[in-house]
Amino acid sequence: MVAAGATIVHGHSASNTPAAQFWEQALPGSPMPDAIADLVRKAPHCRITQQQYQCVRALRLYMQLADGGRDRHLLQHGTAPSGQHHDALLPAEAEPAAILPHDVALNVPFSNLDDVLSTFSIPSASDDAARFRDTLTRCQAPPLAGVVKSCSTSLEATVQAAMRFLGTDHDGVTMAATPEIPRAGLPRHPYVVQAVTQLASDKYVSCHVMPFPYAVYLCHTTRKEPYGGFKVWLRGVGGDAGEGPEVSLLAFCHMDTSGWNPAHPAFEVLHTRPGGSPVCHFTTYGSLAFVRKASTRA
Repeated sequence: MVAAGATIVHGHSASNTPAAQFWEQALPGSPMPDAIADLVRKAPHCRITQQQYQCVRALRLYMQLADGGRDRHLLQHGTAPSGQHHDALLPAEAEPAAILPHDVALNVPFSNLDDVLSTFSIPSASDDAARFRDTLTRCQAPPLAGVVKSCSTSLEATVQAAMRFLGTDHDGVTMAATPEIPRAGLPRHPYVVQAVTQLASDKYVSCHVMPFPYAVYLCHTTRKEPYGGFKVWLRGVGGDAGEGPEVSLLAFCHMDTSGWNPAHPAFEVLHTRPGGSPVCHFTTYGSLAFVRKASTRA
């Protein structure tokens, strides 16, 4: 996991962008993770208006829904013991979407799918269109009971939403983190759990990158449902491909699923039911987690 003090944005081409400057002001002491700096600097250095989209259209960076949901979810029974072996896979997206500058994101279509497809010259019957439609459906659907959520199209709006959910301000009480995994994803391989520790916080916000022509973050947290955040260290062992990578992941656990829809895909993947074992999920490259320090009160 990359968290406060672990990665510094200075030296990246993203360091002089408005997004990086906003980050430093909003999250002092929590440097921008490499993965986020990477997605910021992927955006073109240009400005567009409602009538001129060539710059953004040229990106053609589409987020793919990767197969492997089974490996993104896991059951959580107390604290997972170190030394436990798993055959894991965390697929990469085909090409992580760029994080647009805030002023550009304000002028790019988002809420209307037809406008999005027209702007980016995407056939309405394509797989991409279906994925983007699903993103808008998830963003526009009302949250589950006890859950707060929002979708944002810029890094600035994402940070502001997370801080609003946490009840914090620009006072250094919020930390940001992202999983420390390769952009290429985590290859299928036998892994040993080296350690699992709970994040030192009393509240978390998870922000997931959604499939879209540019980076869209869906952030969510819970008002009442017990929710836990964990760091999981894995080390590849043996296997036909030899030793695998050493990685640290972020996992978030829903401790009480009694109010969930029985048709939620996590129950099918994990062979459990509402109110059964806690359900946890890993986060992927470019996703963000925001945590409020345990000593802070809203």
